[in-house]
Order: sequence, then structure tokens, then C-alpha cells
Amino acid sequence: MKRYLLSLSIVAAMFSAAAAQASDIVIAHIHSISGPLEAYGKQSTTGFMMGLEYATNGTMKVAGRKIVVVEKDDQGKPDLGKSLLQAAYADDKADIAVGPTSSGVALAMLPVAEEAKKILLVEPAVADSITGDKWNRYIFRTGRSSSQDAYAGAVAFPKGQKVSIATLAQDYAFGKDGIATFKQALAETRPDVTVVHEEYLPLSTTDFTAGAQRLFDALKDKPGRKIIAIVWAGPHPLTKIAALQPERFGIELAPGGNIIPVMQTWKDFPGLQGSIYYYYDFPKNKMNDWLVKEHQRRYNRPPDFFTAGGMAAAAAVVEALKKTNGDTNTEKLIKAMEGMSFETPKGKMTLRKEDHQAMQDMYVFQIKKDWANEFDMLQLVRTISASEMPIPIRNMKQ
Repeated sequence: MKRYLLSLSIVAAMFSAAAAQASDIVIAHIHSISGPLEAYGKQSTTGFMMGLEYATNGTMKVAGRKIVVVEKDDQGKPDLGKSLLQAAYADDKADIAVGPTSSGVALAMLPVAEEAKKILLVEPAVADSITGDKWNRYIFRTGRSSSQDAYAGAVAFPKGQKVSIATLAQDYAFGKDGIATFKQALAETRPDVTVVHEEYLPLSTTDFTAGAQRLFDALKDKPGRKIIAIVWAGPHPLTKIAALQPERFGIELAPGGNIIPVMQTWKDFPGLQGSIYYYYDFPKNKMNDWLVKEHQRRYNRPPDFFTAGGMAAAAAVVEALKKTNGDTNTEKLIKAMEGMSFETPKGKMTLRKEDHQAMQDMYVFQIKKDWANEFDMLQLVRTISASEMPIPIRNMKQ
């Protein structure tokens, strides 16, 4: 079944590229249609296409020019992502590229955009270095950064208590950037919270016993609250860590929000709190109302984390093209996008001029005790406004 779905994507991409006319606006969407992050990639595809539909009022045109989307599967492999972006700019004549899913792939793609002098709108890869020391002026990002995750996570911890934290993350750019920025955010906003241990495990880890024991050993004798903060992409280790009974040592678990299928496995943790980028029931605005209603009608389920991200990327692309009256000249697009505000399912985002990172709200959630249905899992504790998070400008090229 996976092979069949991939084949359809390849055929669709070939058809779109072949069908593109000189007057068309060609957008290359490069992300993980297969591989370890394929669930995220497929949501991004759905959200991106629904976002283009919404932003163009169903015409798939801007200023009379047709939008053609070329889908490419990087499989979560940096070298493949790099070559696909090179081909998109050179062979498909893409005016703009969007993606990828993996931070490792994104970092491999950044120099390609600079060399081609073409826009790469990063969604949803998270590593801070994408809009930090690896950034170049052709890179914009609607996806949240590690810093935004980190500051939201820091704000989510209750104040007035001494807390010891041990962190668990994946041993690559996403995990390491995430923990580094989390520690900085805590130092700036929560001096009463101390990180006592950092545990990094391979992406492919399925047995967490040894890692969990190191986390337990680091925390068990600490005074005050003891928490394991988890930063993880893909299949989540929360239930596996919980099965090892951290409560024996008075240790709590604090995961970041994730996609719905992952959070559906958290039903046995009512009251557990964390921060999250998006949950379909939290934002209250016209675009999200449309997304939730249409996604439910078409797919018989609410939209998810990366669906909203894909829609945000599409909204940014269309808004920029509207500002240039459909002109895809890169310099005109950069001028239009720097400092640009636009509506998304999360509400307004603004692309910061200094590093092209989208400033956006985040949310603190609590897992509900009683679920009305399989999708009714989270309760909103509060919205963290973009202004509450002093996200550093990490771009060394400014």
C-alpha cells in the first residue's frame, strides 16, 4: 500500500511538471511522503493543498497565473532532499520550494536555495540552525522553531516551585537544537528550574530501558519536583517510559504535543500538561473553522498538527504572490515576505525581517480525564502569545 501511494505521488509530480506552462507558478513541495516521518509529510501535503484552495478561493490562481505543485519525496534522507531541490529549481523550473519535514534534510537543502537564488519556505522542519547560523536570505520558515518549542515549554511549567529536569531527545539536529534552546529558555524565564541530565538516543530506538534508567538515576535523589521532559519526533516514547514506573521515584513526565494518533495513546495520563504547536479545537478564527469543517467532511476526522502547518505555508506563499501581483522574481518575493503578516489556522503569523522566522502563538494543553470521542483529548490551559516568547535572533549573518 505504501508503494502504491508513493507511485501515485510520483506520477502526480511528473504530470504536474510536464503540464506546467511558461506562465504558471511552479511550487516544489519536497518532504517525507515515505520514511520515518511519513505521517507528518502526508499531513503537510493535505494541509498545503487545502491551504492553496482556501487562499485562492478555489481557483488555484494568483493574478491570473495558475499554481502548479510538484510533489517530491525526500524519504527523510538529506542527500536525496538536496538533489531533489536542485532538480526542482533546474529541471522543474520551480519558482518557490516548500518543505522539508526533517531538520537534517532542511540543513542539506539550505545551500541549494542560496546557490539557485530561489526561495525555500521551510515547513515543518524545526531545528533552530535553519533560521540561525545555517540560514541564508533565501530561507523563510512558517514552521515553528526549536526556540519557540522551548520557550513555550518553559512557560508551561508552573512557577514558584523548585524543579529538577532530565531531558530525553533524539540524537540529531532536531533533538540537540531542541534541548539547547530549552535550557536557554529555562535560564531566561525559570531560574528555579535546573536541567540535571541530558539523554540522547538514536532515531531508531525502540528499547528505552537503559536510557530511562539513566534518567531515573539522575533525578531520583533530587529535592522538589522531578520531571523528564521529552523532545521527540515520530513514534513517541512516553508510554514506554511510563511502563518503567518513574512514579516509584516521584518522577513526572512532560511530553511536547504531537500528532493525534500519538496523543491518542496518552489516554492513561489525565492531567498531564505540556505545550503544543496546534490542536484543532484551540484556535478560534475563520480559517481554522473552515479547515476543521472541511477536513472533517472530506476525511472524517479533524485536521492535525502538520495539516495546519501545511496550510500556513500555503497561506504565506499566496499572500506573498498577491503582494507581488503574481511576479515570481525572487528579490520581489523577498521584499514582500520580510515582515509580512498573514492569516493561518493558528491566527496571524509574521515573518520576522531579521531571520525570516514566523512569529506565532503556541498553546499549553492538559490531557482530559473524560474524552467525548477518540479525538476529544486535550483541554486548552492557555494560549501563549508570540509576544510572550522572547525568541532570540540566532542568525550570524545579520
